[in-house]
Amino acid sequence: MGHSASYYWRGKVPEAQFFGAVPFGLNAEEMESWVNFGGGQELWEEVYAPFNILPMPGGNTGVQMGGWFNKEINSVEDFRGLKMRIPGLGGEVIQRLGGVTINLAAGDIYTSLQTGVIDATEFVGPLNDLALGFYDVAEYYYFPGWHEAGSLQEFLFNKEMFEALPQDLQVIMRTAASAVSAMMADEIRLQNSNALATLLEEHNVELRQFPDDLTAELYKVSQDIINELGQSSEVGQRILASYRAFEAQIKDYQDISEEAYMRIRAQQR
Repeated sequence: MGHSASYYWRGKVPEAQFFGAVPFGLNAEEMESWVNFGGGQELWEEVYAPFNILPMPGGNTGVQMGGWFNKEINSVEDFRGLKMRIPGLGGEVIQRLGGVTINLAAGDIYTSLQTGVIDATEFVGPLNDLALGFYDVAEYYYFPGWHEAGSLQEFLFNKEMFEALPQDLQVIMRTAASAVSAMMADEIRLQNSNALATLLEEHNVELRQFPDDLTAELYKVSQDIINELGQSSEVGQRILASYRAFEAQIKDYQDISEEAYMRIRAQQR
């Protein structure tokens, strides 16, 4: 068994990135809905089958932060030459804009920021960022995390061994995985809120929002990369078609339910 995030397998199976986080894509609730009820799970299993691996949702960190930077980010020009720790499709966007992406383990990020090996990083959100002390070695904390809106984690099972289990134990494992996945999303929402308050009030972190014209450019580049990934293989085409169909299917209702509610709630504050 294992626990990870699917975009770390991009070198072996690029299509796996669809099951982690897609820039400007599905949020946590939508992602879980697509995987569990919209056909995503079956496609995910198909992609991992050649490796004798059975994947299942293993948690979700929701909308992440945009990252920590040691320079202001006001336009796409500011990404040129920027050395940033950022994985997955978001990293490809940064590269397309002229930046350099560097993959680092969590324990190496602080020192790399401190010594100038990298100029910026994203990790998860305030909970993890506070624990790793990034506020000591970066000037600006940007939001939102356009690159990871519904960051699905994964449980990995040896497929052959899992299928050899008695049926009742298979059901128990699937039920436990589903429960843990939901609990992570619930817990991290509160923990991120608490940690953000600590970062702002105790560590005087400077919180910045990416400008609207910049996010518009990031969106355009992201869509090009997503479409290219979807067209890179036959299974990629089917995954992208399923993902896009689900987005289109839920859009109208989301517009008048979750998103409409969030807008009117924000107006009352």
